[in-house]
Parts: sequence; C-alpha cells; structure tokens
Amino acid sequence: MRASLIQIAVDEGESVESRRERVASLVRDQAGVADLVVLPELWTTGAFAYEEFAAEAEPLDGPTHEAMAKAASDAGVWLHAGSIPERDPDGPLYNTSLVFSPSGERAAAYRKIHRFGFDKGEAVLMGAGRDLVTVRLPETTVGVATCYDLRFPELFRGLVDAGAETLVVSAGWPERRRAHWTLLAQARAVENQAFVLACGTAGTHAGVPQAGHSIVVDPWGEVLAEAGPGEEILTVEFDPAKVARTREQFPALKDRVLGLEPPRR
Repeated sequence: MRASLIQIAVDEGESVESRRERVASLVRDQAGVADLVVLPELWTTGAFAYEEFAAEAEPLDGPTHEAMAKAASDAGVWLHAGSIPERDPDGPLYNTSLVFSPSGERAAAYRKIHRFGFDKGEAVLMGAGRDLVTVRLPETTVGVATCYDLRFPELFRGLVDAGAETLVVSAGWPERRRAHWTLLAQARAVENQAFVLACGTAGTHAGVPQAGHSIVVDPWGEVLAEAGPGEEILTVEFDPAKVARTREQFPALKDRVLGLEPPRR
C-alpha cells in the first residue's frame, strides 16, 4: 500500500480559496502514485489562526468538502482531507476531519476530541467531539485522530479496540515542540503495534512556526519516512499485513489488564 502525506505550507498571504484550489490540484497529482492521501489539520486557515475560525468556518458539506470530494474522485484515492473549522447550524464550531473514498463519497467525519489551548484558543472556541472514528479500507482499517489527540494514549487504544491497524493523525504541530511530535508518533506506533501516519503543516500560523516533519512509523517504532520542515509530499510504501504479523510475533496487546482501580486509602 502506498500513502502520500501532503505537508502543506500555510501562507497568510494566500487566500483560503486559492489554497483550496492548490491543494485539490496536489491531491489530483497523486493519481497512480498513492492509494491513500493525507492532509494536515486546519490547512484552510492555519491551526493557530484562532481569530479566523469563525469567519472561515463552513458547514460539513461546504466548499472544502466539495473540492476534496472531487479531488479524491479525480485521483481515485482514499483521501483523509485534514480538518476544517466546521460550523454546526445547531451547535458550536468543531475541528472536523473529513475522509473520502476513491469515488468521492464521504466515508467519515471526525470531530476532534481533545482541543488544544487550555483556557484559550481552540479549547474555548470549538466544541469537543465525542465519538471515535475508524474507516475500513480494502487493505487496512484506519483510525482517525487530530493533533493534540496524539498526547492521549487512551484514545488510540480505543481505536485499536475498534479494529484500527493504521493510525492517521493530521496536525498543525508547532516547531517548538517538534521533539514531542516525533516521540509521541513512535510511542503510539509501538504501544499499539500499528502503523502511524502523521501529517503536519509547514509555514507559520498566526506567528507560530510549524514543525513540518510529517512522519510514517511502523508497528515496531521504526521511522519509515520523515519529511523536512518545508512544504513537501512524503510518499511511502508499507505493508499493512505487518500489523498482524507483529501482534502475533510479540503479542503484548493480549497482556493488557483492564479495569484497574486506584488504591484504597
């Protein structure tokens, strides 16, 4: 199976409409190159451009959905189209990831569960998702996560329990914490004995330099491919069957002890 992670540079001088057209073209260029294409988090606005969220928010089936559905269909690829600021007509904004099939049908939508910012930014401007999301591809079952989710291992264990073998993370990760990005991607791969495909952004979002360095990690924690800091397309071939082999050769997941309680005082 071949995957292409498109590490988009978000330039404040480029309009959302122009970037959307450019990214759609990059996706179409992956026809015959990749089976799965992955985009970063909030690439339309920039993950740290908090002041733009409300103005640029769109309905689930808005212009980004339309453009990415067509791009997936034109390229004949599975497309994790990164995330958008979603405007729910009956609720708050959400940081919502979209996944499309090679026919252009929406296969899934995932509202980010863990919102970054503590008492500001995304944490107060957007609602929290509640549901884990997996998508069955012909070659593998994909578990979907977004950026800050990477710091919460229990979410990924939930995805594995739901059948995930490949964990796809779209992100807008800051450069100043790039070491954590690499470490956590490898940790999630090793502890879940799964592939991790983590796609970040390049450029600068509202004054916050982005880490780039999108990464693909195998179930043993080996880095199969890693991007640099700028905009680029990282394409890698991997064998989804390696997940089952790894879990059989080193069946650590079978030794999980669930339902532990804190000590009585």
